[in-house]
Amino acid sequence: MLTCIIRYHIDPTKKADFARYARNWGTAIPRCGADLVGYYAPHEGSSTLAYGIYNIADLAAYEAYRARLADDPLGRENYDFAMREKFLLREDRTWLKCVSDPGADG
Repeated sequence: MLTCIIRYHIDPTKKADFARYARNWGTAIPRCGADLVGYYAPHEGSSTLAYGIYNIADLAAYEAYRARLADDPLGRENYDFAMREKFLLREDRTWLKCVSDPGADG
């Protein structure tokens, strides 16, 4: 299992747009095959950093998921919304693999 963490730099005057964007992904991402952990918007501290986090089996599953997301009506609408409203200033993806077993003894 891989975890993708997307770090967004957002326009601090457009937090409501980011929240709408996140809610749309809350529907589209699971429908297209990834396990969405959540989207997180600024609350205190930085007013420009936001995150999206989801899990997926492997990079092959990611490629198939991305293709489904690009074909999904809500996915396309959300991409267009972000491009039109320009609230995303930068987007970086980091791929992590869990190497601990929180349920293991000792």
